[in-house]
Amino acid sequence: MGEGDAEVVQQQVWSRETMPKVMKIISTRLRLPQRDLISLLLVSSSLYRTLVSSASLWLVLDFHEMKNAGDRLLAALALTRYHHVKQINLEFAQDIEDKHLDILKNKFAGSLQHLEHLNLNVCQKISDKGIEAITSVTPSLKIFSIYWNVRVTDVGISHLVKNCKHILELNLSGCKGISDKSLQMVGDSYQHLELLDITRCIKITDGGLQHIMAKCSGLKSLNLYALSSFTDEAYKKLSLLSNLRFLDLCGAQNISDEGLFSIAKCKNIRILNLTWCVRVTDVGVIAIAKGCTSLEYLSLFGIVGVTDKSLEVLSEFCSNTITTLDVNGCIGIKKRSREELLQLFPYLRCFKVHS
Repeated sequence: MGEGDAEVVQQQVWSRETMPKVMKIISTRLRLPQRDLISLLLVSSSLYRTLVSSASLWLVLDFHEMKNAGDRLLAALALTRYHHVKQINLEFAQDIEDKHLDILKNKFAGSLQHLEHLNLNVCQKISDKGIEAITSVTPSLKIFSIYWNVRVTDVGISHLVKNCKHILELNLSGCKGISDKSLQMVGDSYQHLELLDITRCIKITDGGLQHIMAKCSGLKSLNLYALSSFTDEAYKKLSLLSNLRFLDLCGAQNISDEGLFSIAKCKNIRILNLTWCVRVTDVGVIAIAKGCTSLEYLSLFGIVGVTDKSLEVLSEFCSNTITTLDVNGCIGIKKRSREELLQLFPYLRCFKVHS
């Protein structure tokens, strides 16, 4: 057998035996990291052809924490294999600016028609102009996250609601430039919204929050972390959210037991953060215990108005579900050692969620 024949046989063996094994590994993993996938392209020409022809492998572009992310994104979308991308992650990416999103709009609009998930977290050079550009070519977008961006205003949100009609999850945490106007637009446009994070959006008032809860009754997750200005008038509307599973009220200094009575009507809540809700007493926590019997996570950190009575009633109704309970700083609770808590909540695994 000549050298050429041996090479042909070797290639046949590779295609017949090795290739299926490689594809099995790739297809059975949840998702092979992008860098590993690209490295496999260099193994052989036949593997390259096989991988490139498998469209399901090229639905994600992940440039989080990378430098030159804007140029990398443009270069990737110039490749045919990424013409049906569904997810782009630019979280903490460097060198991504409005100009890059404008180029996407003008040159790669066709490749973004199927995009469903866009993460622009901490891309602080992106402004309303960039949001206008990228949302104008992503009509299928369902998840949009732009955490910690102080350049975005109500104008940017107006472009989002105008161009993207199918948003289910929206993270505006730290976007201090948005106001009630944004929440009014979001509520009117996304009545099927499932997740909303407005952490530290300090311009939002009771009116904006009430509008969201009245319009988006299907919310499953609502993050109101570090928003101390809302009052019980707004918190009363939480009772409208019958599907709510996650609620973060850390730092809600104005919420009282009356507000907790409304939350207690949300029977499906699993995770509830009441850290530093300093006006709360046993009366409110007992209402939560009796109403939210599926609780798995509860933080009462720093609340001095709760006592052992709260834990007794929580144990009566939620002892089989609670796995995380933080009562550190609750000086009214005397029986809060690990051993005493485990007697009340046998499935408890986490005793501290704040340091």
